[in-house]
Amino acid sequence: MQEQQDALIAKYIESHAGSQKLHEQAARLFAANGATHSARVMEPFRPYITHAKGSRKWDVDGNEYIDYVMGHGTLILGHSHPVIVKALEEQIARGTLYGDNHELEVEWATLIQRMMPVAERVEFCTCGQEANMMGIWLSRVFTGRKKVLRFVDNFHGWGEEVVRKDLPGVFAENVDEIPFNDVEAVAKALATRQYAILMTEGGGAHMAGQVPIWDELLYALPELTRESGTVWLMDEVVTGFRDAPGGWQSVKGVKPDLTTVGKCVGGGLPIGALLGGADIMEALSPQAASDRRISHSGTWNANAAVASAGVAACKLFLDGAPQEAARARGTQLREMGNEALKSRGIKGRLYGRTIIHPYFGPIDFEPADVSMPPTRDSKKITDPTFGPVRDRLVLHMLCRGVSILTAIGSAYLIMSAAHSEEDVEQAVEQFASSLDAMLAEGSIPDALLGG
Repeated sequence: MQEQQDALIAKYIESHAGSQKLHEQAARLFAANGATHSARVMEPFRPYITHAKGSRKWDVDGNEYIDYVMGHGTLILGHSHPVIVKALEEQIARGTLYGDNHELEVEWATLIQRMMPVAERVEFCTCGQEANMMGIWLSRVFTGRKKVLRFVDNFHGWGEEVVRKDLPGVFAENVDEIPFNDVEAVAKALATRQYAILMTEGGGAHMAGQVPIWDELLYALPELTRESGTVWLMDEVVTGFRDAPGGWQSVKGVKPDLTTVGKCVGGGLPIGALLGGADIMEALSPQAASDRRISHSGTWNANAAVASAGVAACKLFLDGAPQEAARARGTQLREMGNEALKSRGIKGRLYGRTIIHPYFGPIDFEPADVSMPPTRDSKKITDPTFGPVRDRLVLHMLCRGVSILTAIGSAYLIMSAAHSEEDVEQAVEQFASSLDAMLAEGSIPDALLGG
């Protein structure tokens, strides 16, 4: 088994010599083993990309990949969409950063407001984390409270008040974390009436629902937060404009007090925005009382180049066609991939909507909604025991020309409107080939066989 594993790594290095050279340089520059994002850390290294178009990308060694990273979920339109490219080319010739107000920001916010009714007011910034931090600040002004309530496993960025409390160097004394999908726990916490804000991820924890939010919690939150006077923020940085033009909240028919968006809304450029009620956002007005007024600076807020891409993307989102195309390809990948797992007797499933989550572990049931996992136990979903299986699968798939997003024992196949039926068929063929190779080399443990 070890010889086969070493042979796979040797094969990968041999076919990625240029990437290896760049990785060795990067390791002397970037502290995270040469990577500029924790999800880009991989042993021995991830490929170094030169260009991308549609559903494909190419590395410095000329290797071609069907891309299921898709800009960490940003590129629902695919790489280098011609409408986005045209908008950027035209705008860059006119200027990128005016340091003043401009028409594009008004048009962009109007399009967002049209798709997401929660957006009585829109505040642009440069990333989703900034939008979440602004949401916390505004909720404190609005409620007069300090404390933040968050769910374990939900991700809202790496700032001190949104990152996991048990990490080194974190001193977030005004933040409390409670178990996810526990209605009783959140009801008990909110009943204390001490929290300014409750934060949840759209779809659930880990990239739109590797650990899904169950309906019994989701539909309890509007009343629980309203009764306790707590602002409810739904973080749709991943799901906004991906699951539907109106985001995850429109799919489920709920309306939070605040929403954060990013990724898709920028058409592939860095962006974050806070959307919410005029009453909560009033603190940003220069007419607000001095003891309830805050200011929001930011050199890059709604800069013209990003706004041009955002406007172009949002116009394409209006009819829901890109979302429907991505969802159709996700369904195809999920169904075909699960047949590959079942036919080989492997205890694992693919689930999700436009972001497909590979799960390896006990099959507690076959869900009626196949976009959900085969267990309600979040500990099984995030069990690190089978993380190496996912990591091994990712490396096998890269060697076969399929690029998957990874993040500490997790993997995600992110769909776009640019993926074709043929792309999915090829990816599933390589998925099946990878599983066969892993069975032959013994990298799928006995605990996962017989399913």
